[in-house]
Amino acid sequence: MSCQIPEPSEPTTTIPPVATTRYRGNTLAEMTTIGVGGPVAEIVNAHAEAEIVDAVSTADAEGRPVLVVGGGSNILASDQPFDGVVVHDTRSQIETLMEDGCGGAEMRVTAGTPWDEAVVYAIEHGWMGLEALSGIPGSVGAAPVQNIGAYGQEVAETLAQVRTWDRQTGEFKTLFLSDMKFGYRDSILKRSICGGSPRWVVLSVTFHMRRATLSRPVGYGQLARTLGVEIGERAPSSDVRAAVLELRASKGMVLDDADRDTYSLGSFFTNPVLSEEQSALLPPEAPRFGVARHDAVNQIGAAAPVIEGQVKTSAAWLIDHAGFTPGYGMPGPAALSTKHCLALSNRGGASGEDIAALACEIRDGVAEKFGVTLVPEPVLVGLEI
Repeated sequence: MSCQIPEPSEPTTTIPPVATTRYRGNTLAEMTTIGVGGPVAEIVNAHAEAEIVDAVSTADAEGRPVLVVGGGSNILASDQPFDGVVVHDTRSQIETLMEDGCGGAEMRVTAGTPWDEAVVYAIEHGWMGLEALSGIPGSVGAAPVQNIGAYGQEVAETLAQVRTWDRQTGEFKTLFLSDMKFGYRDSILKRSICGGSPRWVVLSVTFHMRRATLSRPVGYGQLARTLGVEIGERAPSSDVRAAVLELRASKGMVLDDADRDTYSLGSFFTNPVLSEEQSALLPPEAPRFGVARHDAVNQIGAAAPVIEGQVKTSAAWLIDHAGFTPGYGMPGPAALSTKHCLALSNRGGASGEDIAALACEIRDGVAEKFGVTLVPEPVLVGLEI
């Protein structure tokens, strides 16, 4: 088997990561990017893997609820007190495991590391596959739970393995790519969530990437237009990062303390995955995309093939065309972002219940208009939608 020679690396300037966390305090409102949630009975700021395991194991033995928090960008909590233990993973470390022309490159990242720092590290080292995921708030530990994705890339395409603590067996467990059962914004970790925390607590994540200073082929139309390239062409990874950050900022998806649109959880609903028959019932102009299949063997950095018979449509399009336009709900405390109707924002003084009520109104309105039930993306603590 021949070895592909990597593209030559060029000296790079330091790329600053963007802010991916906002608060840290004694309430869930102070630990989440949307700024809602009640007081917490006990908080453990863990600085080592052993401290995380000890805190989780002790709480489980005592029958107390456990919530593991990283960046707090995907948690919608009630304003009622959380009578359990919040474990905050404060570790932030990135380690190069391998940097080889034939085998690609590998890095291991602690779960508490801000996600964007991992993206910057990969780009600065000349590794391809995370550049379109720039600017996503939250921590690395949350990334495989949701199989985060944006602008044509998903974490599943570069993840090699996840080191976890198995709360059910009381043992360390390494989950490999084939164990993760990745789907669109889904994984075996997410499906095991109970009471806000999964069975497997993520401790670190290992990524396997190709060495290349150019990005993976651009597969998202809006990103291609911003870069001035055609679909399928490549661009310098640093340019892709800059374009993604520009697009995210225009939608209020990059944290900015002065911008109430960014007091949100990002995209609140996942894009619906429909059968071809269901898709045919939507208006002809409704967006339609393929759904990635991650159980197939792919080359490092290659896009996953699509699942036959499944069609993904745009939750934002459905919300907007059901009458919930940007800014809907203003001047109330909970409203849609003025920049993007897929983000529910805390305009100031909103409770978790206010956000949940708005989400239910939008979900029901879309179901009535299009017959499609939207599914919330955030982890719900003490709330139901």
